[in-house]
Amino acid sequence: MNQKNILVLFGGTSPEHDISMASATAVISALGRHNVIPVYITRKGQWLLYDGKLDNIKSIDWEKFGTPTVLSPDRTHRGLLRIVGDKVKIIPVDVVFPALHGQDGEDGTIQGLCQLAGIPCIGCGVLSSAISMDKAFAKIIAKSLKIPQVDYLVFRKEEMEDTAAVTKKIRYKLGYPCFVKPAVGGSSIGITKAKNKEELEVAIAEALKYATKVVVEKGINGRELEIGVLGNGAYAKASEVGEVIPDGEFYDFDAKYVKPDSKTLIPADIPEEAGQLIKKYALEMFKGVDGRGMARVDFFLDENGKVLLNEINTVPGYTNISMYSKLWEKSGIPRQDLIENLIELAVE
Repeated sequence: MNQKNILVLFGGTSPEHDISMASATAVISALGRHNVIPVYITRKGQWLLYDGKLDNIKSIDWEKFGTPTVLSPDRTHRGLLRIVGDKVKIIPVDVVFPALHGQDGEDGTIQGLCQLAGIPCIGCGVLSSAISMDKAFAKIIAKSLKIPQVDYLVFRKEEMEDTAAVTKKIRYKLGYPCFVKPAVGGSSIGITKAKNKEELEVAIAEALKYATKVVVEKGINGRELEIGVLGNGAYAKASEVGEVIPDGEFYDFDAKYVKPDSKTLIPADIPEEAGQLIKKYALEMFKGVDGRGMARVDFFLDENGKVLLNEINTVPGYTNISMYSKLWEKSGIPRQDLIENLIELAVE
């Protein structure tokens, strides 16, 4: 592939800011043959371009050395507008790599901006990003596709004002333990396991810090499995299935990024039939949300050997410990080749 100007967007205003920084570091290191245009989005939402050395993006004082910039929605520009005083310079962009996680990164907002700008964007488009980001809507898609999933309930913020009615409904419909999740967001931020009414009330309050809608799922004894999807539409393919073995009760934020004893096993030691079902359901879900480019799809294998969908992630983590690139590496596609594939798929 010819050298391209790759705009890497990272940071952002979501709680997953720091995870985005780690993902961007790994992405930039794999883009050696291309011209990398790094743009850091501060926690307040300011866009800053830096054209110095990128040995360690976390150590750069972006607000001191970065230059204000914006991605122009004007298709005749097809690039960034670098702003210095009263002067504006257009920097051409061939492809955007949104190494952003959470709201305003993988929920269709950046994807929509790229669409207006007429610049290929790596990963899913506006509709599939928005649907997949909202766990409640993604579950509706899965149900329409007849993909098995854990029993769940959805509550909006205004419904939560009647706490007694909500906790009663959860107790009778799902029972304890149950998992309470913000309907939007990732990296397991805001997710809590509740074993009784008191813990449930605390869990709901925690989830509402991150979203105005909450998903509550029935607790099961299950193994946590993940699979990568790569490709466009009907030509998408699935990776090996991997298993995450958390250092804790479940794969929460600390188990993913803090605790050193969480482990991954690729390929997962599961029955062949379960593995085939996971690949089938992952591709069906990817096509069902009109997926493009990439996604990581997460499943449970319960104690009875039943495969259950957990969720789909359209901008999976790309850090050195993230599963998506590991799954493809074990499936025969090294990290740098994976990046090249994603660029080609975006241009396509």
